[in-house]
Amino acid sequence: MNLNVMLDRRNFLGMFGAAAGAAVLAGCGGASSAGSNGSSGAQKGDASAAGYTLVTAGKITVASDLANPPFDFVENNEPKGFEVDLMKKIAEKLGLECEYLPAMKFDSIIPLVKQGGKADVGVSNFTITDERKQEIDFSDAYIDSNQGVVTKVGSQKTDAGSLNAEGVTIACQSGTTGEAWAQENLPKATIKSLDDPVAAVTGVQTGLYDAAAADLPVMKYLCSNSFTDCQVSIEIPTGEQYGIVVSKDNAGLTDAINKALAELTDDGTIKQLEIDWFGSEI
Repeated sequence: MNLNVMLDRRNFLGMFGAAAGAAVLAGCGGASSAGSNGSSGAQKGDASAAGYTLVTAGKITVASDLANPPFDFVENNEPKGFEVDLMKKIAEKLGLECEYLPAMKFDSIIPLVKQGGKADVGVSNFTITDERKQEIDFSDAYIDSNQGVVTKVGSQKTDAGSLNAEGVTIACQSGTTGEAWAQENLPKATIKSLDDPVAAVTGVQTGLYDAAAADLPVMKYLCSNSFTDCQVSIEIPTGEQYGIVVSKDNAGLTDAINKALAELTDDGTIKQLEIDWFGSEI
């Protein structure tokens, strides 16, 4: 994927930002209506019978920043990526359609899901943390991850010692575990909070920032595909796990998603999605 694809999200935001409160971007698959998979699908698609509620009957509505390739991003005004395909598979298991809202800032997703009424779930590389669990529920984990620090090829600042210094600027996505790690471990550096990791790595590439910290799979992907003059200099073994964000008031939906995730794990679907998007199992 080239840089133009990565930056397509910014065009997408400009095109759809005014409609973010009401419009839905596009379906990402699943049954055309609850019950279109036959009698079994009809039972799965009946949200009230399954013990959960949905913003729109027959659909699971997803909030995402769509800014973390290859997990989620925008291409030709359509959501793409590992998590997008995963949500499609989950929707199919539940007999539902899957629709994404227009891209939004990462740190606005949990409050949106918590308040209800606009999004059923949040899916955007959300690390399961005790702090976040005070606000919302998480599904079971569907992937393991660590953090990565990117610097420009040829930089002399490629370790924590050289980056933890006055005059050094580290770019991070606002509200993420990458930002939290940088604040805790690089206290002498200036931490610059941005909307997404693509902007952070772009700043490293142009020399605006000395480094960028974000989810390791995202950083590896960006450096391999669009920012080949940048490199992952530090791999941080944080042992994180990603989960799907669900309102505490919708425990039945969490249970249904967990059942779908277990089935997708058992039948090898998640492993295949990892190979499709990351080149190998993670």
